[in-house]
Amino acid sequence: MSAFTRLFSGPAPDIRDAATADAADLARLHATAFHRGWSAPEFERLLAERTGVGHVMRAGPRGKLLGFVLSHAVPPDSEILSIVLDGASRGRGLAGRLLAHHLGRLAAQGVTASFLEVEAGNAPALALYRRAGYAEVGRRKGYYEGPSGRTDALVLRRDF
Repeated sequence: MSAFTRLFSGPAPDIRDAATADAADLARLHATAFHRGWSAPEFERLLAERTGVGHVMRAGPRGKLLGFVLSHAVPPDSEILSIVLDGASRGRGLAGRLLAHHLGRLAAQGVTASFLEVEAGNAPALALYRRAGYAEVGRRKGYYEGPSGRTDALVLRRDF
């Protein structure tokens, strides 16, 4: 029994490349985390592009979708478009594992800098990104619109 299984009672997560066949699952999960979720056709389009790089994390090879990360990559730069974990999987270190795997794959493709935008008030996401080595390089005032009004987006960068 692995340390992960003892800690989290279940199979160790499986991380693999995202495919267009994952689009419906990704859209369902994305809709749980964002004010305006992306549709399955939007995910299909992003994953079909040669610049789209995505990874999914499942509970075992055929298990439940735990999370995903999707970037647009044109080496030497990339931009994380979205990263989502299902509610029950948050706070267990899985996002860090998924992000580390994703960044490693981007680096293997020749990416040397990763950018992303995050809502200024999203403390859990900011903590994740800072642990992963991202630093603030800009701010977009009133960029996000949500149920509580407009909020700023922070632009973060990580060099490899």
